[in-house]
Amino acid sequence: MRQTPSWWYGERGLVSSLLSPIATIYGNMAAKKSAGVTPYVSRLPVICVGNYTAGGGGKTPTAIAIADVLKIAGETPAFLTRGYGGKAEGPTIVTTDMDAADVGDEPLLLAEHAPTVVSADREKGAQVIETLEASVIIMDDGFQNPSLHKDLAVIAIDARAGIGNGMLIPAGPLRAPLEEQIAKTDALVVVGEGTKADKVAAQMIAAGKPVLKARIEPTQDTRWLSVLPVIAFAGIARPEKFFATLGQAGGRIEGKQVFPDHHRYTAKEAQALLDQAQEKSCMLVTTQKDWVRLPDDRETPQGELKFRSRPLAIAIRIGDEAALGDLVMAAVKTKRGA
Repeated sequence: MRQTPSWWYGERGLVSSLLSPIATIYGNMAAKKSAGVTPYVSRLPVICVGNYTAGGGGKTPTAIAIADVLKIAGETPAFLTRGYGGKAEGPTIVTTDMDAADVGDEPLLLAEHAPTVVSADREKGAQVIETLEASVIIMDDGFQNPSLHKDLAVIAIDARAGIGNGMLIPAGPLRAPLEEQIAKTDALVVVGEGTKADKVAAQMIAAGKPVLKARIEPTQDTRWLSVLPVIAFAGIARPEKFFATLGQAGGRIEGKQVFPDHHRYTAKEAQALLDQAQEKSCMLVTTQKDWVRLPDDRETPQGELKFRSRPLAIAIRIGDEAALGDLVMAAVKTKRGA
């Protein structure tokens, strides 16, 4: 997987301008592809958690937060996801002992919270979930995928990044024109602190749609971070969020290593991190996604890196959880005709 292009989240410049014609073609092709699709309508309520942009807006932790809300309401949610970074086309029912190389890193994290199905074909994946003891489908990503009808579409957006330069892929990070995406959105969750998402939030409010605030915080006691300085490494879409959360949690970051999203670590890379930590007398800390991608076999440098590293477990806390619960359950009840 490649790293996020630097021009996506800066001011519009020469590179983005040169790529603008290609972005227009991309947008037209995406619109044509969606126009001819008749979505499958599941008998179960489908709640989609997506992004307007490519990568890293907080979809997965937002999906988990929605699952928690549903459980409190007595529902039995199940996750449906593409499984980016994995080889499996599916439909595959994920178990936590599977390899991230097969099913992807995010499905392994989701499977810790609820039954999870990986499927490139969302219709077939939904049909598998319909055979399980599930009452609601939560689709992690897939907002722009028209193959499955959505009863509620929730967008997660990073307050520090927003929609970047506001241009379409590859000139910018937008997956489709913003106005078209807002029209299909039922609610916006602004994750973290910052002002880059303010314009999008204002457009949502003007359209009479709810905007919820959320924050990222560790789910564990982080006093262990005070023991030694930290070498932090991450292969996610926006690693700066991880580094910021780590610092806020008390981590004294001695060094940072950034890798592409969904990165598969080589033996050389793993050994370099181990050597750096030993040389500087630091502990290694990474993201949950990176940690589950590392193998358990300590005979390999990657396995030793997993053993020597500690993941910083995080969760999204919705500022107004009651409002989220009302929103989600209203969609569920509407689907059921209640």
